[in-house]
Amino acid sequence: MRLSLLLLLGAWAVPEGLGDQGFLSATAPQLDEEEKYSAHMPTHLRCDACRAIAYQIWQHLAKAEAKLHASDSRGQQELSESEYTDVLDRSCSQNWKNYGVREVNQMKRLIGPGLSEGSEPSISVMVTGGPWPNRLSRMCLQYLGDFGEDEIYEAHQQGREAVEALLCGDTQGPCSAEASIMREEL
Repeated sequence: MRLSLLLLLGAWAVPEGLGDQGFLSATAPQLDEEEKYSAHMPTHLRCDACRAIAYQIWQHLAKAEAKLHASDSRGQQELSESEYTDVLDRSCSQNWKNYGVREVNQMKRLIGPGLSEGSEPSISVMVTGGPWPNRLSRMCLQYLGDFGEDEIYEAHQQGREAVEALLCGDTQGPCSAEASIMREEL
């Protein structure tokens, strides 16, 4: 298995006033056995993964609609069932290479497009590749099967938050209050 490490720098220069304290360091997150080898997304990362999937689904559908609207000047028009089904399949089968894990406040978090939260550390190490792309793709395909393309597209028409609420936020979803309590206990 090949894992890639990506060093993320928040600044190109050492801020003034640090003097001799200008040394920055970062270490890669220490992954446990489940995080390294399991075929499934670890429970404590499922909310982040769901939010990433909801973002990617919303973004892919929005781009497809923008292309449709650009070629059709008649105004707002919906994608056909075959179009949104194809877009949803492509959104799940993408390579997910921009996602990985890093430690934020001594807690492992999935990071990537659509997942920025609060203040970013000035320097951090992100572990990409390995099992993360397959796990995200599997979860995405599972959501398509669980909710169906029609319901997901209907949520998309209400906005990004509605897609996230559908996939992640109901009482059984990975971002529900009960799931949050479990993540805090870890």
